[in-house]
Amino acid sequence: MVVDDEVVMQVDIHDMAKADDSDTPEVAVVDRLVEALPVIDGTPYLATFVLTHADKDHCLGFADLLEKVNIGELWSTPRLWREYNDADAPELCSDAVAFREESERRITATMDAVKSGGVPASGDRIRVVGYDDGHGSHAYDELPDEYLAWPGQSLTTLDGHDRRGVFEAFIHAPFKDDASAPRNETSLSMQVTLTDETGVDGKVLLFGDLAHDTIMKVFNYSEYHNRQRYLEWDLLLAPHHCSKRVMYKRDADGTEQLQMDVLNAFERNARTGGTVVCSSGTFPDEDVDGHNPPHRMAADRYEEIADEVICTMSWVDEGAPSPVVFGVDTAGARIIRGELVKSAASEAVVELAASAVGRRFAAITAAAVAVASEIPRSAAAVAPLTGPERVDMAVSVDRGGSRAPETPVGFGIE
Repeated sequence: MVVDDEVVMQVDIHDMAKADDSDTPEVAVVDRLVEALPVIDGTPYLATFVLTHADKDHCLGFADLLEKVNIGELWSTPRLWREYNDADAPELCSDAVAFREESERRITATMDAVKSGGVPASGDRIRVVGYDDGHGSHAYDELPDEYLAWPGQSLTTLDGHDRRGVFEAFIHAPFKDDASAPRNETSLSMQVTLTDETGVDGKVLLFGDLAHDTIMKVFNYSEYHNRQRYLEWDLLLAPHHCSKRVMYKRDADGTEQLQMDVLNAFERNARTGGTVVCSSGTFPDEDVDGHNPPHRMAADRYEEIADEVICTMSWVDEGAPSPVVFGVDTAGARIIRGELVKSAASEAVVELAASAVGRRFAAITAAAVAVASEIPRSAAAVAPLTGPERVDMAVSVDRGGSRAPETPVGFGIE
């Protein structure tokens, strides 16, 4: 999530070994993220890394990222320490262990800073999101409240950068009552709003790997407390990689029963043009009992409630997928389309000139998705460009020489 040309948030990561094979469509996510990030004091800088939960397919590559990037702040959840203390909990992968160890290093650094009357520096910051009744034996027990967060709270600061009015993350979950639930049901869930400098915003809902019952708790709780604005979405990242467990439950006979309550909740909170993005493999032609998501049944249901459903591994080309880019402009929020994501500058000019929205999306593309194979840039450029330079160059192409806006914002999903 690109807040501006300095502040970027990454939610989860899944950098697969086969991405190094040129014959596979998977992307070397860490390498592409490093290329895209702004460079501060000679090092790529990621303001905030958020881990929704410690499953391998949400943290694979974290240790590699930590070596290559200065991560200003981590957001974690209490489940990480409950699992560490529970001998019967599923074993954590090596990247999840690396995340926990780095979190504990930051907790120690934060407490040392607090005891000396100061605050932790960038690179030492952490925020623990959620509450666990059994937290008396956890590493984060003594953290002051300013380094904690709970459902019902809005966060507007990332690694000490106050971006109020531009960025807001409203925390929906994990719930205290789910502290001992299976790992997926303790996923960090939030609505993120990015606001254009003209006041136009775009909203994305992130549910991690939550299933039906916990998602309905999110909707019911927020609606009961008249917080419907925090349920709205322009973009919904399909929970659990387009799993049917979001909207189907087995009855006593083992038959899948559609749960319309969650589909109705998604639909009534969708904004005009709402898009569902499934971070998953390509959709199967039909579901096979026992197979992991994505599930065709779920994709078909999303088709019924959304203006569009996008699968990351088949966008735009199944053989060579492009990143899905969601941007916010003066005219609203939308998916950035066409060859703009990977085109040369001359092609970008053509597409933007024909676009009724136009203008800032070249900047958003360059900032949010430098992970694409090519970035709009000047044909005369001979040296690699930094993240902010990519933004400036792309908008210069779009506007015929004018400099980049102060706050290009957008989401990129891979």
